[in-house]
Amino acid sequence: MSAATSPTSAPAPTGDRRFPPVAWMTTGALAVVVIGGILMASYAPRKAPLGVAGGLLGLAVLLLLAVVVTFARLRDFAWPTFAKVFKWALLAYVIEAAMIEFSFVRNHTSGASLQIVTGMLVVFAVSVPTTIAFTVARYAD
Repeated sequence: MSAATSPTSAPAPTGDRRFPPVAWMTTGALAVVVIGGILMASYAPRKAPLGVAGGLLGLAVLLLLAVVVTFARLRDFAWPTFAKVFKWALLAYVIEAAMIEFSFVRNHTSGASLQIVTGMLVVFAVSVPTTIAFTVARYAD
């Protein structure tokens, strides 16, 4: 029996620990808003089907709320590492989302369509940094 598989060897700090599917949920939220964003962009500057786009946005928000609930229950996690990575990734993605928002405003998107696009961009700007930061922090000591 090797040292790595002996019963007396200690497991790796985080490698053997099971974590909730945070990255899957945030990636799911991202996928849903990308689909919704493509739908909204394909209709620009005409009026898009807001019911479908609003439903997709609602699903993405529910996935992010599930992540918040999961985080609230998470113990023994590298929160300082998560916070450090999250804040810088968030800065980058907020800038990117603002540039995308600008393109919609520049193309005369307004009203409910712009509100839904803005909501989707907020989900985009939060979900990607959350995925990145969670993935880094789960393997931190």
